[in-house]
Amino acid sequence: MDVKSRNYLLLNRQALEKDIKTSYIMDHMIADQVLTLQEEEKVKQQERAAMLINIILKKDNNSYRSFYNALLHEGYRDLAALLQDGIPVFSAGNGKSSADGMTSYVKMVLCEGGVPQRPVVFVTRPKLVDAIKQKLCCLGNDPGWVTVYGMAGCGKTVLTAEALRDHQLLEDYFPGGVHWISVGKQDKAGLLMKLQNLCSRLDHDGTFSQRPPLNIEEAKDRLRLLMLRKYPSRPLLVLDDIWDSWVLKAFDNQCQILITSRDRSVTDAVAGNKYEIHVESGLAHEKGLEVLSLFVNKKITELPEQADCIVRECKGSPLVISLIGALLRDFPGRWEYYLKQLQNKQFKRIRKSSSYDYEALDEAMSISVEQLNENIKGYYKDLSILPKDVKVPTKVLCILWDMETEEVEDILQEFVNKSLLFCDRNGKSFHYYLHDLQLDFLTEKNRNQLQDLHKNIVNQYKKYYKLNMPIPSEEDCMYWYNFLAYHMAGANMQKELCDLMFSLDWIKAKTELVGPAHLIHEYVEYSSVLDQKNSIVRENFQEFLSLNGHLLGRQPFPDIIQLGLCQLETSEVYQQAKSLAQQEAGIFYLEWINKKSMKNLSRLVVRPHRDAVYHACFSQDRQRIASCGADKTLQVFKAKSGERLLEIRAHDDEIFCCAFSADGAFVATCSADKKVKIWNSRTGQCMRVYEEHTEQVNCCQFNNRSGQYLLSTCSNDTFIKLWDLNRKYCRNTMFGHVNAVNHCKFSPNDEYVASCSTDGTVKLWEVRSANELKTIEIKDFFKTADEQPDDVEILVKCCSWSQNSAMILVVAKNKLLLWNIKSLSKVADCRGHMSWVHCVTFSPDGSLFVTSSDDQTIRIWETNKVCKSSHAVLKSELDVVFHNDKVVILAIYNQQHLQLINGNNDSIIMQTEAQECPICCCCLSEDLKFAAFGEENGKIKSCSTFHFIKDGKVLKALEAHRTPVQHCRFTSDCQTLISSAHDSVIQIWSFESSSVLRELNGHEACVRCCTFSSDNKLLATGDDKGEIMIWDTLTGELLHYFSPVTVDEGEPTHSGWVTDLSFSPDSKILVSSGGYLKWWNVTTGESLQTFYTNGTNLKSIHVSPNFNVYVTVDNLGILYVLQKM
Repeated sequence: MDVKSRNYLLLNRQALEKDIKTSYIMDHMIADQVLTLQEEEKVKQQERAAMLINIILKKDNNSYRSFYNALLHEGYRDLAALLQDGIPVFSAGNGKSSADGMTSYVKMVLCEGGVPQRPVVFVTRPKLVDAIKQKLCCLGNDPGWVTVYGMAGCGKTVLTAEALRDHQLLEDYFPGGVHWISVGKQDKAGLLMKLQNLCSRLDHDGTFSQRPPLNIEEAKDRLRLLMLRKYPSRPLLVLDDIWDSWVLKAFDNQCQILITSRDRSVTDAVAGNKYEIHVESGLAHEKGLEVLSLFVNKKITELPEQADCIVRECKGSPLVISLIGALLRDFPGRWEYYLKQLQNKQFKRIRKSSSYDYEALDEAMSISVEQLNENIKGYYKDLSILPKDVKVPTKVLCILWDMETEEVEDILQEFVNKSLLFCDRNGKSFHYYLHDLQLDFLTEKNRNQLQDLHKNIVNQYKKYYKLNMPIPSEEDCMYWYNFLAYHMAGANMQKELCDLMFSLDWIKAKTELVGPAHLIHEYVEYSSVLDQKNSIVRENFQEFLSLNGHLLGRQPFPDIIQLGLCQLETSEVYQQAKSLAQQEAGIFYLEWINKKSMKNLSRLVVRPHRDAVYHACFSQDRQRIASCGADKTLQVFKAKSGERLLEIRAHDDEIFCCAFSADGAFVATCSADKKVKIWNSRTGQCMRVYEEHTEQVNCCQFNNRSGQYLLSTCSNDTFIKLWDLNRKYCRNTMFGHVNAVNHCKFSPNDEYVASCSTDGTVKLWEVRSANELKTIEIKDFFKTADEQPDDVEILVKCCSWSQNSAMILVVAKNKLLLWNIKSLSKVADCRGHMSWVHCVTFSPDGSLFVTSSDDQTIRIWETNKVCKSSHAVLKSELDVVFHNDKVVILAIYNQQHLQLINGNNDSIIMQTEAQECPICCCCLSEDLKFAAFGEENGKIKSCSTFHFIKDGKVLKALEAHRTPVQHCRFTSDCQTLISSAHDSVIQIWSFESSSVLRELNGHEACVRCCTFSSDNKLLATGDDKGEIMIWDTLTGELLHYFSPVTVDEGEPTHSGWVTDLSFSPDSKILVSSGGYLKWWNVTTGESLQTFYTNGTNLKSIHVSPNFNVYVTVDNLGILYVLQKM
């Protein structure tokens, strides 16, 4: 132990022995591996504090540091303060030191972690460097945050990097290495790029994934797994130049993190141990002179008298002094000249409202640029259009200047030498960037030339890549995909920008790399340029991406041409997709023939959660949407593009509801954990927690007036409660419901609250008195709906008032029903979600409403586009026969009737009388003489029957399976009927004799579909596990087996079930239905094409004899007639 440290222990020994309790102190020291268990026992047996100090005195510096940190952790701050000045200074440690004082181990760790190198001229500030080291040691083995904060240009980055150049610190405290990320001021897309680069660096061998994460949430999970599994031995993560607290949430993974920032409070939004080091805003006068002396290679005493004045004019800023010093190094006789330039030349302030004093920096920047050689000044001006806080690969500038790499690096090194540019030498590649103040200065200085500069970089890109696109393996790839549109918009190159943004090839390439959110943002951001002629095309592409973004974010990546072919024929997306499909010889594409009857009621579809979404709501200004769900998180994102703004793990259990306050300042959440929480909607800080409900809280809603914060909540405890955010406790409790209350909502004038309950009622309450005013029996309004009687009690899920209080939206399973309050009549019936809808909310002006569902999507609807639907829809089970160029469809109508439909014009040919039992499935013979349908007896579910009908009359009934029949199908010769059921058995029946010819067993799950090939030699079967089997019908041998393909969301090929199958005439292709449609190569099992329907749960697929037309119905009742191109 150092003599100084030993003396401080001896000096303060009496105070330490008197006050400390050793048991917890020793726990920390044992964890730090500086105290053994035997020594602990020795301390316990004798005078505890005195013995512990005796043992420490015999140990090394690490014991002193561990003892000091233990005192801090256990609350002995006064005693720790007595020892603080005795903390030993870190030494270089083991290993041979090089000329710069670093060991080879340190150099390796810092190089691998991307830690910046020392600047050419470096002045030590040992007090601050030691302070950073000591705070890092305070982290010990626990996760936590060390914040180095101070004004811009004060040297935070340099000091932090210097603190890490210590062998003993790295070896003892961070054996897992150091990982440095230069963050800067970022939007969501920029932060995602940083996270992608970090994950790529950490997973350089591709152990965890072969592709970059597509969103911040996925990147956070990837980073957590990498840190936990690949770097378990305490690595240090350094986040340089943090501006916003929300950025830290992406890195909040129980790591040890050091950040540099101008904002001392930036870590308020995250949890864990926190330590701070303040860096003075400027160098001391003597240090400033030392910097100048090193630049000009003179002693301080040899500097001219102007040196003192220059340091004062630079106001101690290390950055400004370095700029002037670099100039004086090249022109040592210009002291007076540069002093006069600083004193007399008045530059326009870059940010007048800024808290920083930019004046000296502006002046130094101007002088530095003016002194550049004439032959490279133009190159520096070209940097004016670089994006902020982006490190640009060398290759981008090689393309811009049409030069070899070495030539470009030589020019850039000139700028780096004069402190006009920064270089990040991470591995073999060089990345260059400007400080944001330097970039602001250049932008202002060259404002009138920015458009031409943007145009130049676009033209150079076009010249280099011609008609090709950047390859993902190239270092410049991510730059162009993220910023090419930015440069085109900056150049006002409307044609080029339209050609780019309206290209399905570009959309495919970009979304595969970074996901759809950034591209949607660009459509919004650059709409003024894209819409110069008209806005229709941009709206087509923006709508296409918005409505299909949830598909484009999945793996394997869907065929974007096929998605485009599903758009309306008037859409530019469809026209382009059709043209591309015609050029792709040999690839399987499909046309949706009858899509003209479909309207895209949804305006945007996003997938922010990893599980069911229970609620979503608008902010008052319609710019933001908050959502929550089963993944226990609260998400806030932009309403136009779906870009995530905030993500909070808000509760310990599922979150059922969230709501913005009227002014958008707060978001309330309620959960199955019985708690109601209030959050700052911008920072994510928790403001209040209410815990008065005794069961899960189902809904929370703010009142509509700004400035008055009232909140209503309801719960399974049958109560509705009113809260005033200015109070800690409940203001009123409303009693009246006899069962769980699902939903509550203030009327637009805040005078009433409506509540929905599973007791089948909606109640209206007066806010002021908390008295019940009216009860509406909602059950009565659904008795005519096409639902089973036992489902009625769950129909009333939630409600939302229209702005004029005349209408109310009610959720019924996956349907939305709009009701007139006065007449109690249904105005509209909207279907769009694939699963249960949990919430519906009008926007403040009533023009939009937002819904969320178990299908993990959020849909935004335009109120004036929804229309009254029919009171009955086709059931998903149907059969189709293609006869004499006509499409004839047999469909189940309202579960009780069979309809024979002309598929060419949607006219009804015939309808049977109502049957006593619900119909499960149906089929037609190819000669149209016979139809068959399977029934489910609601009273006796262990048996089912087949009925054959001709001219609408029942001919015969057969006892078939013991469980409900799932599928029936005639063979092409109409002599044989195939059936399958829940019992996993496939039966082949003789139609003439009504006897079973063969039974096939092999599936483990329920078999929902089976079909013969045209020559009756092959039989294909599919089950609930997503497995498809191909059988030899003569021998019963299993020939081929298609196992379900799992994507990264964990979803099997057909959402678990295969519901129908059909062979091509040559038996080489098989089409299957389930969650969507898929076409397969029978021999290889390769997927040839996928068609995504608006709904899901496709029960059947019907194919024309030439295998060119396909018909199906989804769970929304939408009919699809598809034709092969």
